[in-house]
Amino acid sequence: MLEIAENGRTWLLSGPTSSYAVHLTADDELLHLHWGPRIALADAEALAVRPLPDYWPFESPLDGREEYPVEGGPRFVRPALSVRTEEGRGTEWSFEACERAEEDELRLRFRDGGLAITLHYRMRHDVVERWVTLDNDGPARELLRADSAAWTLPDRDGWRLSQLHGRWAAESRLVRSPLTYGEKVIGSRRGHTGHQHLPWVALDTDATEERGEVYGCALGWSGSWRIAVAQLPDASVQITGGAGYDDSGLLRLAAGEAFTTPVFAGLFSDGGFGGASRAWHAYQRAYVIPDADQDRPVLFNSWEATEFDISEEQQGVLARRAAAMGVELFVVDDGWFGARTSDRAGLGDWKPNPDRFPGGLKPLGDYVHALGMQFGIWVEPEMVNPDSELYRAHPDWVQYQPGRKRTELRNQLVLNLAREDVQEYLWGQLNELLSSAPIDYVKWDFNRCFTDAGWPGEPDPQRLWVDHVHALYRLLDRLRAAHPGVAFESCSGGGGRIDLGVMSRTDQVWTSDNTDPLDRLAIQHGFSQIHPARVMAAWVTDSPNTQLNGRVSSLRFRFVSAMAGVLGVGGDLAEWTEEELAEARDWVDLYKEIRPLVQRGDLHRLRPPEGGLSAVQYVLGDEAVVLAWLQAQHHGEPVPALRLRGLDPSASYECRETGEVHRGAVLLHHGLRTGLHGDLDATVLRLRRI
Repeated sequence: MLEIAENGRTWLLSGPTSSYAVHLTADDELLHLHWGPRIALADAEALAVRPLPDYWPFESPLDGREEYPVEGGPRFVRPALSVRTEEGRGTEWSFEACERAEEDELRLRFRDGGLAITLHYRMRHDVVERWVTLDNDGPARELLRADSAAWTLPDRDGWRLSQLHGRWAAESRLVRSPLTYGEKVIGSRRGHTGHQHLPWVALDTDATEERGEVYGCALGWSGSWRIAVAQLPDASVQITGGAGYDDSGLLRLAAGEAFTTPVFAGLFSDGGFGGASRAWHAYQRAYVIPDADQDRPVLFNSWEATEFDISEEQQGVLARRAAAMGVELFVVDDGWFGARTSDRAGLGDWKPNPDRFPGGLKPLGDYVHALGMQFGIWVEPEMVNPDSELYRAHPDWVQYQPGRKRTELRNQLVLNLAREDVQEYLWGQLNELLSSAPIDYVKWDFNRCFTDAGWPGEPDPQRLWVDHVHALYRLLDRLRAAHPGVAFESCSGGGGRIDLGVMSRTDQVWTSDNTDPLDRLAIQHGFSQIHPARVMAAWVTDSPNTQLNGRVSSLRFRFVSAMAGVLGVGGDLAEWTEEELAEARDWVDLYKEIRPLVQRGDLHRLRPPEGGLSAVQYVLGDEAVVLAWLQAQHHGEPVPALRLRGLDPSASYECRETGEVHRGAVLLHHGLRTGLHGDLDATVLRLRRI
């Protein structure tokens, strides 16, 4: 809901439980008023008449209070907008108008000469979406920095910062630390979202999992990005963020050109970290994830079973075993195309290898469909091997700096997707591929970072960093429109491209290349702080885990770990015993039963993965399911009961595994015994209100 004061200079956006307010002073200074619990318009107007502190001459009263700080004038904070022209740099803007658009979107328009600056606000549930459009109808301007938003937090003592850090095979690790004076900057200078940080931060003072105020921000951008959290000299806190890592320049705006920043979304919750997560999940299922009301199928992926040594006959053998297990989607991973017998050749040549698939992919796709499964493939369209027909024909289509060595990582180069001819080539190749066989699913990978991001001959080569991402979005949008029955998964060597931007165009994401079930508990715990289980792909693979650490774990532990998200299987089924296949079928059947709760229910993190016992709970309607894992048990050490959440204390619940009936109040306050014991044990407990 959007409310506007009678004087037209105070604006209030409200969701079910929170509000956001801004005010324009008589001097056209746009000030932040409120972000927190829901308030009335009269409350916002009362805040608007409060005087600013008098800090001169060494501090600015605007710093930490201005809604979108620009460069220039009486400001010393990091600017959200930095513009350079031939005359110099900086912005001196004046207010023009406000506009109420569809869906109660608020638009505040400012102008600095020939540059029109529009700040956009939209409240969805309790999430505030913010972004900026810049329209240039004057001389050319260079955008050094154009952040999507600046978020101002209320005055509090002892802020604590939460972030998700990591590396390949160890993504989404949650860390919380006191916020100190100065700036904390996270981001990616790699051309994609990156394994090192997810574009999300949260701040609190004394929150727990279920209680306390939490402020969170998440950026919807799949290229290089930056979020800066600053505690200013007067202890006020402001967060800025947007596309691009540094201030070397986003792009050049010629006369008549415009730029729209990605969305930077913010959320306030007084329900602790768990309440904030559930609000983020509900927002993404309602407004971000395509077809989020449709549960994702159980898949089998052939990579760990075969790697590059594949054939149509061999894939058929795996497909029969997968179908007998109850798998619903069979995916052929890398190695089906071109001269792709290793990672040294073939990328860019998106035609089935004639020796491995003499009739193309259609015969295998038809066979998989006949077995009752959907059919999927792996692609990596943004990359090319030097040993490929594409590169031999178009060596100028890659990112490179003239006169410099073309750096190869994983024996591949990055295509310059900002070029229209590259975009059209990929559209033609992928559209033809999806039209040639009954393909239902595409795993879209991105296996190396930008290094030599040059664009010879382009007057504004810096725009490659932004235009590559926009071209990726257009290509995905175009393919989805032409092939509406095809689902897409975002992958980047695991979790290297996970953000609200790519998630608005894909149906799920590959969380990590690390499929070890114990390691995955920490990765999934961090991932769940912001993103829902509905998009979190998780596989059951072989034991010992030969891909990473050699850890031995039971099929039970591996399945229960992977059942916390979108279940997949990635082991070599040709080597599984009949007993293992039969047990796996039982686990798949159980997952299908609890899938609506896992993928669409409210998540409660009962115990974090740092201790011996960890658990999550999903609640949907009258049903709940608990997934619990015991890492290790010392002699004589009892396993604690799990205090459940999200239940009706006055109701009774039947545990389907034991047949026992429990009162809701008892489960909430005294807990549920799991029956776990020993090392690497796991269980699933289903509860139904009676």
